[in-house]
Amino acid sequence: MKLSLVIMAAGLGSRYGGNKQVDGIGPHGEILMEYSICDALRAGFGKVVFIIKPEMREMMNSLCGYLSRRTALDGSPVEVCYVEQDFSSIPAFYPIPAGRTRPFGTVHALLCAAEAVREPCCVINADDFYGFDAYQSMARTLRHLPEEGHAAMVGYLLKNTASLHGTVTRGICVQRNGFLDSVQETRNIQLFPDGTLRDLEADRLLDPNALVSMNFWGFMPSVFPILRRDFETFLRTAGDDIRAERLLPEMVDSQLREGGLKVSVLSSEGKWFGMTYRQDRETVAQALRRLHERGEYPESLRN
Repeated sequence: MKLSLVIMAAGLGSRYGGNKQVDGIGPHGEILMEYSICDALRAGFGKVVFIIKPEMREMMNSLCGYLSRRTALDGSPVEVCYVEQDFSSIPAFYPIPAGRTRPFGTVHALLCAAEAVREPCCVINADDFYGFDAYQSMARTLRHLPEEGHAAMVGYLLKNTASLHGTVTRGICVQRNGFLDSVQETRNIQLFPDGTLRDLEADRLLDPNALVSMNFWGFMPSVFPILRRDFETFLRTAGDDIRAERLLPEMVDSQLREGGLKVSVLSSEGKWFGMTYRQDRETVAQALRRLHERGEYPESLRN
């Protein structure tokens, strides 16, 4: 069974102060998504789908063109697809507000890949490091996941996903008997030097050990009609807000409440890290260097 890795790479990275998706952070200039691709191929994925902005195509070809020479675990060539997240996929009933330049969020991003993804898929952010164990666990689950009404996610501890350098948005999860019960998209979470975490918007303390979604989702192809209905419902209430967006955790939570999805929560022994702010860069670079030194990754990911 072929499995797809879907990489959402069209984000603007505004809080980082630049295009962090293509920041060469590894010891030999590797970008974070190259570690995701390496781990996914080792775990048995055989197809990579990049969701990009139209102007990113040439840059992505130069960064990841070597994938055309790679083979999957079953010996077949790795399949590579590019899809663009732009306004051409917005339903005709919705007029794009004047001044709107940013995409409409991660639900819109995944919808743009509907024609390219015909197999079980793992959907990730381009600018996060999830660890090999997460891909291995997801690959095992996707091979046995029922086609209709089922999905999966890998969760991480909130305390390991926040930044001292500014606020973050996280989907705080509640699980029950190994399945996701709810996910609340929570913005403006701040980590303080003493280790406390606070939701600044609601002015409340948060449990550092709370499970959070970091956009590591496993879906079957049957999710695309669900995504389309959810996105169209969102657009009918978005109005002319030029910053309105629909996020995957919000869609999942809505489906959980309506009974449209049953989401398995997978455990991972790996460690997540990412770069929300430019000040996070050196910490991530040091962590990657240690992984190479321990032999968990080859000297170069591109050979």
